[in-house]
Amino acid sequence: MHEMSLAGGVLRVVEDAAVRERFARVKRLTLAAGALSGVEVRALRFALDAIAPGTCLDGAEIEILEPPAQAWCLPCGATVPIRSRLDACPQCGSHQIQPTGGTELTVHELIVHDESPLQET
Repeated sequence: MHEMSLAGGVLRVVEDAAVRERFARVKRLTLAAGALSGVEVRALRFALDAIAPGTCLDGAEIEILEPPAQAWCLPCGATVPIRSRLDACPQCGSHQIQPTGGTELTVHELIVHDESPLQET
């Protein structure tokens, strides 16, 4: 189950942002796992829920979007939706397609709790 290592990578990205931007807790984390990313969304959600306690993700609302994949067809030059890397171009039937979207796992949105320390007067 590589989703556990992906969840650890997501946590590292968020923790690095926490250090850089000086926040302690995440309110909402939205990820985008494209249709061709090879990510099992339910397993990733389970892994994130498992590693969240005691981290800046503890108590955060986590949403995982699943954007569709698209590809560019070399023969006809069209950008077309696909569900698999093995799909043919729906316009010309060619299998010479190059995926152009839906292969990524990205942090789409990160909303944090603003807990800046009180300033003394």
